[in-house]
Amino acid sequence: MLTRRHIRVKVMQCIYALVQSKDNSLEAQEKFLKSSIGNMYTLYLLILSLLIEVRRMAKEQIELSSNKYLKNTSDNYPDKEKFVNNSLLQQLATNTKLNSELERRKLKDWYLNEEYVRLIYKEIAESKLYVDYMLRIGSSYEEDRMLIIELYREVIAPNEKIYDYFEDSQLTWVDDIPIVNTYIIKLFKKIKQNQNESFFLPRLLKDDDDMDFAKKLLTKTLLNDAMLEREIEGKTPNWDKDRIADVDSILLKMAICELLNFPSIPEKVTINEFLEIAKEYSTPKSSIFINGVLDKLVKEYREEGKLKKTGRGLL
Repeated sequence: MLTRRHIRVKVMQCIYALVQSKDNSLEAQEKFLKSSIGNMYTLYLLILSLLIEVRRMAKEQIELSSNKYLKNTSDNYPDKEKFVNNSLLQQLATNTKLNSELERRKLKDWYLNEEYVRLIYKEIAESKLYVDYMLRIGSSYEEDRMLIIELYREVIAPNEKIYDYFEDSQLTWVDDIPIVNTYIIKLFKKIKQNQNESFFLPRLLKDDDDMDFAKKLLTKTLLNDAMLEREIEGKTPNWDKDRIADVDSILLKMAICELLNFPSIPEKVTINEFLEIAKEYSTPKSSIFINGVLDKLVKEYREEGKLKKTGRGLL
């Protein structure tokens, strides 16, 4: 789920939090990094459970309607249970591994905050996507899957109240939400009707090397802060260090640290990754500034023999 770029962003967030709080505890930042990465998986599970709860609410509304307790909009459609029987929603609701993981983690957010489920269900039921789907007789797995993808894109992902809820729950989720939303859409595009249950429980990190990379990048950047500061100052003679944005300074230090301490990562990969992060998280001119500094440093390091890169893909 998490790419190396996402991991770099997580490390950046940890260092930024340290700079703002002026807390120089490396142990605290390592814990924050591990927690931040782990919480991203919690966010992913909560979004899937929201879909399960929306289906449950739709089913409850039909049952109430059939008992004449409450009129439901589904009564106007040829098959009022069509949404409840949506193949993809059923895959989620009946997935024993997914539901066991939700139970194990005690993720009961929507049970305790049912108003958010009701809000999403109401918006779905009022959407043209839902109305058109419910008016059609029958549906294939592909049609069921595409409905959920489009509802997710147009109704759930853009919902500001859900966004605010996640933002209030975990500070780091603000940056995680777009990543998780994109991942879920990709997941739904790949899913098949006979998909294995484990498909919905992907690994958060590709392997243990990714966590080692995260810890090493964080630790070496923090422990070598003074040296990295001097490297930057040497390549920005016309800049007062107080004028360099905190995020730019952090990204430069991380990039220099990666260039010097991760021989298996090609220098072009390091530079491109940090330029992309700068474009997203810093000022409009940050990527140009960072590129200029790194370009000078790479040329110098090559001449001095400091860039000891090994492995494939380095040419």
